[in-house]
Amino acid sequence: MMAAFMLPANAQDSNGGISKDMLRVIQQSQQRTPADKALFNALAANSIDALAANHANKGSLDTYFSIETPSQSITDQKQSGRCWMFSGFNVLRSEFAERTDSLTVNLSHDYLFFWDQLEKANLFLQGVIDCADKPIDDERVRFFFKSPINDGGTYCGVADLVAKYGLVPAEIMPETYSSDNTSKVASLLKSKLREYGLQLRDMVAKGKSKADIKAEKTKMLSTVYRMLSLTMGEPPSEFTYAFKNKQGRTVTEPKKYNPVTFAAEILGEKPVYGSFIMVMNDPRREYYKTYEVEYDRHTYDGTNWKYLNLPMEDIAKLAIASLKDGRKMYSSYDVGKFLDRKRGYCDVENFDYGTLFGTTFGMDKAQRIMTYDSGSTHAMTLTAVDLDADGKPVMWKVENSWGPDYGQKGCLIMTNEWFNEYMFRLVVDKKYVPADMLKQYEQKPVMVMPEDPLFLPDE
Repeated sequence: MMAAFMLPANAQDSNGGISKDMLRVIQQSQQRTPADKALFNALAANSIDALAANHANKGSLDTYFSIETPSQSITDQKQSGRCWMFSGFNVLRSEFAERTDSLTVNLSHDYLFFWDQLEKANLFLQGVIDCADKPIDDERVRFFFKSPINDGGTYCGVADLVAKYGLVPAEIMPETYSSDNTSKVASLLKSKLREYGLQLRDMVAKGKSKADIKAEKTKMLSTVYRMLSLTMGEPPSEFTYAFKNKQGRTVTEPKKYNPVTFAAEILGEKPVYGSFIMVMNDPRREYYKTYEVEYDRHTYDGTNWKYLNLPMEDIAKLAIASLKDGRKMYSSYDVGKFLDRKRGYCDVENFDYGTLFGTTFGMDKAQRIMTYDSGSTHAMTLTAVDLDADGKPVMWKVENSWGPDYGQKGCLIMTNEWFNEYMFRLVVDKKYVPADMLKQYEQKPVMVMPEDPLFLPDE
């Protein structure tokens, strides 16, 4: 006979647990009506979004934009978190097309992602070494071991990686299954890096020399390199390439390049770094101050994400100035909120969840950030804005990286109200930034922690 299972008398705090009396109050508050039964039946058989959809907001979309940059081919990041790279490359290739007036190029995401993953592996291993004197449950040590490597990032990753490793045409190093579908190789790399991290901590604890530790780290990175080359291919050191025009015709003579010289061809005389500033809207923190996120970078010897915190009105002005001059921009959002996926339309009126459940969802942007309810999750390329008669923004348009068949021919349209609530980051050329903001950007930054809910990598 099975023994009766008895909870110990102190299994729950009588003051903090759900008591029988509390449960009775909760249950008695549920005044079931025939409408509730019908609502349950509907929810049991349909998606919440389908039932919360605001029918009055389902009319045809106005797709006219008073200011719009030239369109370009839409890319697809597939099952990967590389939106930051896709958006960054969108900006680079649009500027290349404008500068050359006729040439087009598709850049290899697989190539730069290879180096991104190797560099992030080194960032983890060296971070573990730097913190090896701390206990394993130290906050910074936990930060490294929790996520040794990931496929997300920010525009500073594009800037650092291109400066160090250059660029390659997509035809030279095309996508592989593992670059399009990153989860499995990432899982294996995480396991291996965590194993290596423990070994490095042990070496430090045993007093091994810095030279011995560096040599062991190099061996570890050799294994990571092999895993990456087997899944993504070996990065080319030299190749021959000829550029095509917008009609797909080859219009230049084939020329030998290496990744660095090819990057110089794409970028022209202007380097990626030093030509832009990064701005962000974080209503929790003081505006017109500069902040830097510790360890929010892609390479150990690279640059942390540094940004000037601005109200949305100022961010909109910077974006409009850039768009008026035909310049696309890297930008990031909490894209899943109130997104009509079928129409590719972001509007806070798309869904009425409150009425459906008989409640309200009343947090403002700052409260959503501080409680992990909202944050920057996805990078897209800001490409158009529609202004009213007073020059105020009404709608915005972004090039997405979910393929040309998604939403508005691969793009998303967003109302200005949605933009204000769920837009977070913008990268803008310095020539569109007023002098006082440039000066503010050069302030000594306030260092903030990478665990902050807002500073998750764009995916």
